[in-house]
Amino acid sequence: MNNAPHHCLSLLTSCKTLKILKQIHASLVKTGHHSNPFFAGKLILHSAVTVPGAVHYARRFFLNFPNPDVFMYNTLIRGFSESGIPQNSIFTFIDMCGKSLVPPDSFSFAFVLKAAANHGSLRTGIQLHCQALIHGFETHLFVGTTLISMYGECGSVYFAKKVFDQMREPNVVAWNAVITACFRCGDVKGARKMFDMMPFKNSTSSNVMLAGYAKAGEMELARKVFWEMKVKDDVSWSTMIVGLAHNGFFDEAFAYFRELRMLGLRPNEVSLTGVLSGCAQVGASEFGKILHGFIEKSGFNWITTVNNALVDMYARCGNVGMARLVFRSMLHKSVVSWTSMIEGLAMHGYAEEAIRVFHEMEGCGIRPDWITFVSLLYACSHAGLIEQGCNYFSRMKDVYDIDPTVEHYGCMVDLYGRAGYLQKAYDFVCQMPITPNAIIWRTLLGACGIHGNVELAEQVKPRLFDLEPYDSSDIVLLSNIYAVAGKWKDVATVRRSMTDQKIKKTPGWSMIEVDRTMYRFVAGEKTNKTTAEAYEKLNEIIKRLRLEGGYVPEVASVLHDVDEEEKENSVSKHSEKLAVAFGISRLCKGRVIRIVKNLRICRDCHTVMKLISKVYGLKLVVRDRSRFHLFNDGACSCKDYW
Repeated sequence: MNNAPHHCLSLLTSCKTLKILKQIHASLVKTGHHSNPFFAGKLILHSAVTVPGAVHYARRFFLNFPNPDVFMYNTLIRGFSESGIPQNSIFTFIDMCGKSLVPPDSFSFAFVLKAAANHGSLRTGIQLHCQALIHGFETHLFVGTTLISMYGECGSVYFAKKVFDQMREPNVVAWNAVITACFRCGDVKGARKMFDMMPFKNSTSSNVMLAGYAKAGEMELARKVFWEMKVKDDVSWSTMIVGLAHNGFFDEAFAYFRELRMLGLRPNEVSLTGVLSGCAQVGASEFGKILHGFIEKSGFNWITTVNNALVDMYARCGNVGMARLVFRSMLHKSVVSWTSMIEGLAMHGYAEEAIRVFHEMEGCGIRPDWITFVSLLYACSHAGLIEQGCNYFSRMKDVYDIDPTVEHYGCMVDLYGRAGYLQKAYDFVCQMPITPNAIIWRTLLGACGIHGNVELAEQVKPRLFDLEPYDSSDIVLLSNIYAVAGKWKDVATVRRSMTDQKIKKTPGWSMIEVDRTMYRFVAGEKTNKTTAEAYEKLNEIIKRLRLEGGYVPEVASVLHDVDEEEKENSVSKHSEKLAVAFGISRLCKGRVIRIVKNLRICRDCHTVMKLISKVYGLKLVVRDRSRFHLFNDGACSCKDYW
């Protein structure tokens, strides 16, 4: 019997689910060891940090434990700092400071500063900095380094450098932290200056520069640092491959990947997930399939994070069938695995299936997190499932004790707005317990555009423009709402204000992968060989659609002071039409054409895609900034509810 608690501890090390964690807890209660600080601390550690989605269970246990020690406090602060609700970490820290018997230590500050960084709250970070000084940590190297990282994450390179300058003897970790902070705040030149000033460098320092340049899109500078490195480790190679992939240099990324293999180095989990993420970002499905083959051959298919990246890649590349296959073949599924599948189904309009997967997840004992509910509410909003969406919004709070974030509120506004309940959406925004941000008001303005509600759009306009007055997409959307309603004087006023304020419209672009090369088309760009080929094919397609499909361009939102030919010419230059035309010109017959677009697809382009799928007998997949559209035999998967 005496060995029972120690047996429970050994079980904790392999515990992966909340269900098993509860059973271990019950065993400790049965033997009376749950009140022992050592065993209680271990239980809180595993529930807050190790077991996914169990941090709320850790909190309940913690609140019922008399006189928790500093280790328990730190563990809970750490668990919340790494969760979707980092503000709870800050509240726990405040509670800790209020109890003088348990003063915070250096780990307390390290974890709570990370929470402030993840929450993006500079004000909270400054207050915590003051607390660190009050508790005598002004010269503590570990706390100082964490402060630098926090200021970098919160966008204040000035304060990050100030903390660094006050350090007596900064080590290489502190130097690397301040360089990272410079990159985080967009100070690329400042990062280089600090790097050159370093009295001692290690491979991590060079890798920090590589990652910073790659994230800033400065791949030429990243290449220079990479080839100047005397020793390149697997992190260096991974960073370059991921950086090239995320910046669209897929041929080069694949070449680096091959060279890595030729040198006898084994790609790691980070490089594989990073490149797959890059493929997902731009819809490079062919490149992703090659990586999938390598993963299968090399035995990486047992790693959960790699499989998660594969599910996400296939879903975002428009191949939800392969996403399902990878997901179902996974031996171990984390909350990220389930959420990725739910999100993938939601993006493609398979709302009912997304809901079934969610219930299956619950049945497996996996606790959904706040991101899971964002994906679930997204699925409901894009399928018009209002009752179900409201139900899941309530369950999130009542059953799982997850406080709604601005993303959840945004989904609810979208749910009501898409369905045409615009006044209900507006009232919901006005009654929100948190201050609505620009995304919330933008979502409502978009719904006004869908349903042509000019009056409500004019109420939303000042709220949105107060928050982000120079966002071109909002101004263009408002202009289009006026245009569809025939209010041309208002259109002229809006567009004149853009000219006066020197606001440029965000150009629409679309990408298509042909023979593992990504081609990018931008509306109104200068003609080159590729665009000339696309225009020639598009003219041929439009003629055929007119004859065989009865196509008539939708020009309601085009400026009224130009003739009909100019209006039709204007809508014909949209980037997604050029990308599809190029795909029809280059790809073999029978291949699915997949397009990625940065803006929302317009009604005319949506009509053209449906007609192409019918007249040419093709399957088209278009991913715009809102969702996927699968066009087949003259119909779209969105059922025109978009």
